[in-house]
Amino acid sequence: MIADPVRRGQALAEFHRRLGTRLLDDLLESGALPDDRRRDRAMLRDEWECFTLYACVRGLIAAGGFNRETAAAIGQEGGKAGAATVTRRLGEAAARHLAGDDPPAALADVAGSLHEALAEGAAEAVRQA
Repeated sequence: MIADPVRRGQALAEFHRRLGTRLLDDLLESGALPDDRRRDRAMLRDEWECFTLYACVRGLIAAGGFNRETAAAIGQEGGKAGAATVTRRLGEAAARHLAGDDPPAALADVAGSLHEALAEGAAEAVRQA
C-alpha cells in the first residue's frame, strides 16, 4: 500500500476523477434509470458523486485492513451477516436516491454492482499506485 497518506489520497482522488463520471454515463446508457429522472443531470451527478465517493472510502478501508475498530465504526447495520447483503442494500439506497420512491429493480442491481466494482478498484488503486 502507498505508505504516504497524502500520496494515497492523491491516488484515490485521481482514481475517482477518472471513473466516477464515466460510470454515471454508463449507468445512464444502461437504460436502468427512468427517463423522467435523466433530465435532472445536476441532481444525478451530485447523488452519484456521493455514492462513488463512499465506494472509494470503502476501498481505502479495505486496502488498509479491516480491524475491530473499523468494524465497530462502520458495521452498524447487519454486522457480519450484513456483509452478505451490502451490495444489494447499497444498490437499493442508490436507486431510491437516483430514481425516487419506486425505482426499477434493475437500477438497484446495476448501482450495487458498480459500487462494488468501484470499491474494489479503489482498494487496488491505493495498494498498487
